Amino acid sequence: MKKIFLITIAYFFLTSCSNSDDANNNCNFLPNIGVNRTIELNLPQYNQLNFPSNPVPIPDEGVRGIIVTNTGTGFVAFDAADPNHVLSTCSTLVISGLEGTCSCDDQNQYSLFTGQPLNNSALRCGLKAYRVEQSGNTLFISN
Repeated sequence: MKKIFLITIAYFFLTSCSNSDDANNNCNFLPNIGVNRTIELNLPQYNQLNFPSNPVPIPDEGVRGIIVTNTGTGFVAFDAADPNHVLSTCSTLVISGLEGTCSCDDQNQYSLFTGQPLNNSALRCGLKAYRVEQSGNTLFISN
């Protein structure tokens, strides 16, 4: 009897676990596009990245472009598409200080330091992040 009880409990523990993540299942609006970009910080168009807190947009990469920010302790890069919207003309983020805002009716706002939503706690998805590696004055952005 004890053996059957233990098997039953083990069965419930094993079957009650789910390998799906609801947050990730709701973050499927952005296609997975390969990114492999090199940025030379010496070039004038990227000069602002030599100073903390200056996000710089890089068009024609990722889904809707990439936004790169010098955090003061390193660099972060996020896709410029709002991950909580189906791709549309209004779902591209507009940079305003250290925030990215979509121009859709809900005007979702995201931190360009962390990629997390700022104005709506119901948003499930943060910005799509890319890997940034630095070697001297060169940044390598990839996914």
